[in-house]
Amino acid sequence: MTEEIEKKETEVEETAAAEAPEAQAEKEPKKKQRRLEAENADLKKQLEALAAELAAKNDQHLRLAAEYDNFRRRTAKEREGLYADAFGEALAALFPVVDNLERAAQYTDGENVAKGVAMTLKSVQDTFAKLGVTEVNPVGAPFDPNLHNAVMHVEDPEVGESVVVEVLQKGYCRGERVLRYAMVKVAN
Repeated sequence: MTEEIEKKETEVEETAAAEAPEAQAEKEPKKKQRRLEAENADLKKQLEALAAELAAKNDQHLRLAAEYDNFRRRTAKEREGLYADAFGEALAALFPVVDNLERAAQYTDGENVAKGVAMTLKSVQDTFAKLGVTEVNPVGAPFDPNLHNAVMHVEDPEVGESVVVEVLQKGYCRGERVLRYAMVKVAN
C-alpha cells in the first residue's frame, strides 16, 4: 500500500509539474491584461483631470476676454463723457462773453459801444485765464517755430536776426499745448 501511495504521489507531482507551465502560461496574459487595464484606468483619470483643467482654463480665458471687453466699453464711455463735460464747461464759461456782446450791440452811441467792447474783451481774457489759456506775445522775442508761424520777413538792421518784430494774429497756449500759433513778422 505504501508503494501505491508513493506511486500516486509521484503521478500527482508529475501531473502538477506538467500542468504548471500551462497554468503559468495562462496566468501570464491575465496578469498582463490586468496591468494594462490598471494603466488604462490611470490614463483615463489623468485625461479626465486634464480635460477638467482645460475646461477651467477655457472658462477663465472667456471670463478674462469678457472683462476686457467690458473695460474697453466702459473706458470709451467715460472718455466720451469726460469730453462732453469739458466741452460743456468751456462753452458755459463763454456765455458771459456772449451776454456782454449782446448788451454792447444794443447801444447806438459810439462811446458806449467802445466801452462795451472793452468790457467784453476783458471778460474774454478773464474767461481764458479761468480755463488756463495764456496768450503768446512774442514781440521782441526770438522766433520759435514751436510757438510762432512766420508769414512775413522784413530786413531791419536795428533788430537782431530771427527776432519777432510784429504780431499779426495772437497765439494761445494751454500749459505746454499750443492752441493756436501766433502769426508773426520776423526780421532777417
